[in-house]
Amino acid sequence: MKKNLLLLSLMFSVSVFGQSEGSKSKTMGFYISPNVQIGYNLGNSIKENQNRDSPYYQENVAPYLPNDFTYGIGVVGGYHLLPFFALGTGLKYNYVSDNLHLLNWTIQPKFIIGKDEGKFVVEFEYGKQFNNSNISNTHYFGGKLGYQESFSKRLIQEGGLFIYRYNSNVSNSYFIGLSVSAIIFSNKKYTVYGED
Repeated sequence: MKKNLLLLSLMFSVSVFGQSEGSKSKTMGFYISPNVQIGYNLGNSIKENQNRDSPYYQENVAPYLPNDFTYGIGVVGGYHLLPFFALGTGLKYNYVSDNLHLLNWTIQPKFIIGKDEGKFVVEFEYGKQFNNSNISNTHYFGGKLGYQESFSKRLIQEGGLFIYRYNSNVSNSYFIGLSVSAIIFSNKKYTVYGED
């Protein structure tokens, strides 16, 4: 009986430790991610078509609308909490029109799907404007579908498609576009380059 109990406990401990080592979850640790974006204002073209003959719209709304394109740069820092979830916050600047420059504080939860190289990313983002411009007190929210690929021990490149909705007291705008970022992180064993 003691031999069976000892053998059973030995097998249990080997299987538990073997599983925890083999299925050990990997995270990036702390990370910082600079990014650039370009987006097209889908809302402008829809509203312009709907209100082409409206004098009120042409005089009081159209001059305050953003450009057809927006350009942005930003940086997000955060922590990869779980193998599938990271949370970051940072700053983002968007050029929307000549007199509309938005500086936003952002929060960014990120879901990472995949075990090895080539991971898919689903990202949500909320931002609140904190500078004064032609329009103040804007905020935006949206999402991104992306793809990550390892570049070195501590560097990942990420690209994706995003859609954001900007809300202001004058108008709402929908931007769709492309985002490219680099992620520099603290855990050097996160990618295949860190295994050697």
